[in-house]
Amino acid sequence: QGAKSARTVVISGVPDGVLNDDVMSDILVIHFQRSRNNGGDVEEVKYPTVEKGVAYVTFEDQEVVESVLQKNEHRLEDKRLSRHYPLKVTPYCENVSSFSVYLVVLPL
Repeated sequence: QGAKSARTVVISGVPDGVLNDDVMSDILVIHFQRSRNNGGDVEEVKYPTVEKGVAYVTFEDQEVVESVLQKNEHRLEDKRLSRHYPLKVTPYCENVSSFSVYLVVLPL
């Protein structure tokens, strides 16, 4: 199954304030479960997040992440949306190891 972060993608370009947040989450689940979108079983969708128009989608299998990332263009389409929305899909990374904190103790 793999670590949760390895099974998660970041989705930007989610239309903000257009529909109820729960409805938008459902639309995202449907989009990323479709085989035509290279999708697969979705474990969890986090939306809304602290960043406007950004969602986190976690898949049950890590292989799905690779195939979703390989699809050139993701367009969010649903009859509840007034138009198509292009989505940008990027790998999730936690940035935990990108910086280190050093504590320097100087004598008084």
